Amino acid sequence: MAVIEVNQLVKKFRELTAVDQVSFDVEEGEIFGFLGPNGAGKTTTINILCTLLKPTAGRARVNGYDVIRQPELVRRSIGLVFQEPSLDEQLTAQENLDFHATLYDVPGSAKAGRIEEALKMVELYDRRNHLVRDFSGGMKRRLELARGLIHYPKVLFLDEPTLGLDPQTRSRIWEYILHLREREGITIFLTTHYMDEAENAHRIGVIDYGRIVALDTPERLKDLVGGDIITLRTANDEMAAREIEERFGLSVNGRQDEQEGLWLEVPKGEEFIPLLVSKLETPIVAVSLRRPTLDDVFLKLTGRQIREEKMSQRDRLRTRFARGPRMRGH
Repeated sequence: MAVIEVNQLVKKFRELTAVDQVSFDVEEGEIFGFLGPNGAGKTTTINILCTLLKPTAGRARVNGYDVIRQPELVRRSIGLVFQEPSLDEQLTAQENLDFHATLYDVPGSAKAGRIEEALKMVELYDRRNHLVRDFSGGMKRRLELARGLIHYPKVLFLDEPTLGLDPQTRSRIWEYILHLREREGITIFLTTHYMDEAENAHRIGVIDYGRIVALDTPERLKDLVGGDIITLRTANDEMAAREIEERFGLSVNGRQDEQEGLWLEVPKGEEFIPLLVSKLETPIVAVSLRRPTLDDVFLKLTGRQIREEKMSQRDRLRTRFARGPRMRGH
């Protein structure tokens, strides 16, 4: 059963089309990932689904409720963790959760128990009476997860949930997220540009410049790459690329990770490398072999990598417009 239904969604900001004819469904209990770079349309889509922005065209339903005609019912069905911190840092952890529970009409008889349960779940119960301003970035993220679940939502939206955190803290946050999903059975809608986070999703929608360019499981998306990835550096990469294309009939791509070199896709790469080394006349300096990653998928689909980089003016406009207003209580 689909808990999120999106049909031909469009969002325009004057001459800029931030979301362009986007359609997809998310099943109940699924972890669904939106993968794309800054300015791709991820946050704009989430803001529409959370009723923070109105679409220009198209339809969307969350938990059976229309995001335009039934916004209050949508909001009561969801939890949301923003890219940027949205806690009241002048309040304690417990006061933040109490305030949120009150806004969402959590019954008084159940409020104290839910707050205690949520704080223990994210291992912050011992810090319940401490001001949030004294919390680390990871602690604030954990508290935001607890806050987003206090009213028992059907769908938890995570918009770049570990942005700016160190790898160890990011890993710990994901332990909580996966535990919450298993324990509560909630649907999780995730946006990210971190490849390791996207691997946690059951399905991934790859979005670029407002359009979904692929949607499938992580493994099936990797199959789009067409084989193993061989990367190599040679004495003359331009000459080597021509030689490989002529001798082996393979398409060769330049590296886009600030290193010189080439990469190519081949089936059974471990068998191809000895042949490449023996037949290539241009001297090889270094060669490596690996299975495709989601970064390779994005590069295959869009011609560029999905790393965090300086944004173009167009992307900056997309990101600024996507932020929209903040939801009451979040």
